[in-house]
Amino acid sequence: MTGAAAPYSRARFGWVFAAIWLFYLGDTLGQLVKQPDLVWRTVGIVALVAFAASYLYMVRLAATLRQSLALPPGYLTRAALGIVVMLALFGLQIPGAGAHALTCLVYIAAFGMISLPLPVAIPLAVVLTATAEALPAVVPGWDDNGYGLAVLLGSLASGGFRLAAVRQGRLTDAQQELADLAVQNERARIAADLHDILGHSLTVVTVKAELAQRLLDVDLERARRELADLESLARDALADVRSTAMGVRGISLPGEIAAAREALAAANVEAVLPGAADEIPSRNRELFAWTIREAVTNIVRHSRARHAFVNLTPTAVEILDDGVGNAVVSSTDGQGLTGLRRRAEALGAELTVGRRSDQPGFRVRVEVPS
Repeated sequence: MTGAAAPYSRARFGWVFAAIWLFYLGDTLGQLVKQPDLVWRTVGIVALVAFAASYLYMVRLAATLRQSLALPPGYLTRAALGIVVMLALFGLQIPGAGAHALTCLVYIAAFGMISLPLPVAIPLAVVLTATAEALPAVVPGWDDNGYGLAVLLGSLASGGFRLAAVRQGRLTDAQQELADLAVQNERARIAADLHDILGHSLTVVTVKAELAQRLLDVDLERARRELADLESLARDALADVRSTAMGVRGISLPGEIAAAREALAAANVEAVLPGAADEIPSRNRELFAWTIREAVTNIVRHSRARHAFVNLTPTAVEILDDGVGNAVVSSTDGQGLTGLRRRAEALGAELTVGRRSDQPGFRVRVEVPS
């Protein structure tokens, strides 16, 4: 049983566990049965039964109301009233059961330690322990059968159960917070992946659509090819979105190099791209693929570049262009490069973005430790 149903179940059936300990009232009941005075015997037995019922009722009520560390309104009043009633019923048993009635103080102290705030519960337990220890010493005919020690041990045990329950509650809350945080992180990851996928795909789709529109009156056959590519790109983007949402999407470095070649050609950007990526270690391939995708998307979308260069080594990938667009703004504010920076940091890599120093243009470089 998990979730909200588990605390509710413990609150609902916790009184069954408490009822087991009523076994120790059997000694008090035996003494009352042997009481020769009919009036005190009857009063004592009725009071004992009422005490047991009141104890179980208060335990169940406390378990139901205390589902969090915050006390609900009226809780202390109910708990205090329950303790007063149990003390009164304890007093009615004394004429018939004598010292044996002191067993009831164990239950009252235990209930106080479980249900009351510790600044109130601890003094109550001390008073009840002292009472159980002092009465046999001052009342003639009462034997000291360790009632004071029983009250003390019962209070300590109940306090231990209470602390364990509080810690368990805090642990459960912490686990729930971690689970919620994991869900939020996963949502953020999927959102970043979808942004990167759709940002690149829709950029290429837009460029190809514009190209096809210009070619309709000039080269109908090429326009048809561009429209066919649009359909293929749209289907691939849809497949990527579906697989990303299911958490199974991968990205290929050779595939991104090929996609970059096609996207840059559609945007009339002359590109120099590596012919193969066989020498790139497998641990770096996904990061380099994302880097090429994001950089090429920015070139097509923002830079108004005429030339682009992709330099690839086993430990670094660098994308250069000669554009004069607003790529710098994109590098500082764009979600795509923010996501790329997150991926680079996860692998201990260094991401560098900014203007080229040798000539006009933009530079994106990711380098991983060798």
